[in-house]
Amino acid sequence: MDKKYLYISTIGCQMNVHDSEQMAALMEKEGYVGTKDVNQADLIILNTCSIREKAAQKVMSSLGRFRRLKEKKTNLIIGVSGCVAQQLGDRLLMKVPDLDLVLGTHNIHRLPEFIAEIEKTGTKIVETSLSEETPSLGIVTLPQIGQVTAFVTIMQGCNNFCAYCVVPYLRGREESRTQEDILNEIRNLAGIGVKEVTLLGQNVNSYARSTKGASGFVGLLNEIEKIEGIKRIRFTTSHPKDISESLIAGFAGLSKLCKHIHLPVQSGSDRILSLMNRKYTKFDYLAKVANLRKSCPDISITSDVIVGFPGETDGDFQETIDMMNEIRFDNLFSFKYSERQGTAALKMNSKVSEPVKMERLRILQALQEEHTLEKNKALEGRREEVLVEGFSKNCREDVMGRTSTNKIVNFAGHGNLIGEIVPVYIKEAYLHSLRGEML
Repeated sequence: MDKKYLYISTIGCQMNVHDSEQMAALMEKEGYVGTKDVNQADLIILNTCSIREKAAQKVMSSLGRFRRLKEKKTNLIIGVSGCVAQQLGDRLLMKVPDLDLVLGTHNIHRLPEFIAEIEKTGTKIVETSLSEETPSLGIVTLPQIGQVTAFVTIMQGCNNFCAYCVVPYLRGREESRTQEDILNEIRNLAGIGVKEVTLLGQNVNSYARSTKGASGFVGLLNEIEKIEGIKRIRFTTSHPKDISESLIAGFAGLSKLCKHIHLPVQSGSDRILSLMNRKYTKFDYLAKVANLRKSCPDISITSDVIVGFPGETDGDFQETIDMMNEIRFDNLFSFKYSERQGTAALKMNSKVSEPVKMERLRILQALQEEHTLEKNKALEGRREEVLVEGFSKNCREDVMGRTSTNKIVNFAGHGNLIGEIVPVYIKEAYLHSLRGEML
């Protein structure tokens, strides 16, 4: 039988990336081989993000390209999954008539079933129902041969309802996997050579919060710490209001927990934070940062900021700039506010004009580049422990890896170093990476 080829294009966060890995694993069992050449594909899945308008626009642009491929290859199956699929549902078929499948966020486990039906009957399928329990949450994926890092989903969904965010509507309420399921998956990953796991969830701090008798997120970290073969643990993302004292202490007490936290602040103005429904103040956030740095002086802190939220004045924006100068983040993901259907912010007055949003974003990103380079330059002349992940993208004679603080380091080395934690002397720092020499 001829091989069938699967091409997956992923737009979005690490959760989307892991969802794509799950879909690839499911379809591999049905005889589909992954390909990076879209022209070779018999099945194209566009796995999408809808949290910002720019990502949603990219989806429609990609679908336009895929439709042209179908004109030449009539049996080509095209599907859309993820948050755009969940949000638009049937409307997506109206926008893109050549589409065959619209697969919502809670239905990844049904992908093989739906593809088989489409292959057999040519029926177009839309499935965007949300369930209280999501079987796809526990789909286990195996990393590629030689891969030493892996994502592990521990929970999904969100109960916070920030005014700008569609995630609670598209991913549903918070739902956690059992601790034993997670630990078994990580033990299996360790058994095939994975050295570092990144725990995924919309708000990992609330892991198992509503599960009777569960030990919570810190309890899970303590159990992962005991797994032989795992050398490093990372996690993303954290909500500032839910960072506990025990988690902060964990950065000092857990030897495998990496010295990095992504802690989205979104704004430095209390007034805007209140409008955003973030449920903390600037003082609260600064106190959490201070406690993290007290517990782990070398910790790297990264964050998210939205500029141009409805009602944001020049004064509010300046408060964000002042906060950035006080904290000096290691890195920052920054965005212009974009309206999303169904969110509370959509009905708010005092919209900020596009030119003002663009200028504020430019100012903020320029400042962050200064802070990022400053943080990286401070590592010059230091010895850092680097987990080697693979070969450098720029030079096959170099290997690359990351420090515990999530800094990318390139240095001369051989492939037999992959999976090892090695001491590296940092010779030179750049904006996006470090150059080192193995000791």
